Amino acid sequence: VQLVDSGGDPVQPGGSLRLSCTASGVTFSVLNVAWFRQVPGKEREMFAAISTDNGFLYYHHSVKGRFTVSQDNAKNTVYLQMNRVKAEDTAMYYCAAAARSWGGVWYSHTSSYSYWGQGTQVTVSP
Repeated sequence: VQLVDSGGDPVQPGGSLRLSCTASGVTFSVLNVAWFRQVPGKEREMFAAISTDNGFLYYHHSVKGRFTVSQDNAKNTVYLQMNRVKAEDTAMYYCAAAARSWGGVWYSHTSSYSYWGQGTQVTVSP
């Protein structure tokens, strides 16, 4: 099983960016895929997620209304569309996945996810 996340780049405040998370070696249609981000000295935090079997979505309030998660089953890919980015969105972004169908709860701890991308850096600055 492999997750490859990509798309991180420098971006100006107020700008947009799209991250991708492509999975291989796993049944894409039955996954919980979460997006985490981490800044130096702090824990990795989950802020968005999608259940690929039913499309259910979760957003932390810090990104709700600005970020959108979507999936492309044909490409085994989950996207994170980031709009109206802020300086505080600067972080290393990771996608993570667990092979499970929707169970009624979202898991925010890193230990709940078996598969991880390598991370992609997003830097928001003027």
